[in-house]
Amino acid sequence: MHGPSPDTLHPFNGEPHTVYLKNVITRPTIEVGDFTYYNDENHAAEFESRNVRYHFDFVGDRLKIGKFCALAQGTTFIMSGANHAMTGFSTYPFNIFHNGWEQGFDPATIFDHLKGDTIVGHDVWFGTNATVMPGVTICSGAIIGAHAVVASDVPPYAVVVGNPARVVKLRFDEATIERLLEIAWWDWPAETISRNLDAIRGADIEALEAVATELGGECDAKRNSA
Repeated sequence: MHGPSPDTLHPFNGEPHTVYLKNVITRPTIEVGDFTYYNDENHAAEFESRNVRYHFDFVGDRLKIGKFCALAQGTTFIMSGANHAMTGFSTYPFNIFHNGWEQGFDPATIFDHLKGDTIVGHDVWFGTNATVMPGVTICSGAIIGAHAVVASDVPPYAVVVGNPARVVKLRFDEATIERLLEIAWWDWPAETISRNLDAIRGADIEALEAVATELGGECDAKRNSA
């Protein structure tokens, strides 16, 4: 048992409604980890153009999504290019229409207030039509509820819902969360993940820690023999 290749475009029995996202990304300003997928009945392969909004090269912000994330249909990332100047009385973007309206525009009224990269950790589940606002960090293990609008950072293994999204609970106690982040099973070799699926999708953290310790020992042995 070795699991699917992360380089597969349509990993769900070849059906076009699901793609491993990294295989449809073309922009250097978007990074997606192995096995992260997007499901959309009609437009899965168009995620980059339809679901990453206002992502302009001249702005310079990046979207980074980790490994083993699950994105339901309509998951959308609003990037910093959506921002309007808010330092004056009007937020109307006169400058982008030119014909003289660009004169006197100060780019600092927008660029000085950008929030930077949008970052998603590993093993994050996005519900249908979830929206992520610019500059947000969503930590590993989080669950984003359907139709949630995420406007602030999300802690590891938190469940958030609503608009604006709020933490309704942590999936595990803080000590367990710290242990899970230390284990970081998503960084294991694919073969190791395949051999330990029961532990990963189960609730026996000692079993996961035993595998992590074994992997650590193997890495130490390789370093010592090098």
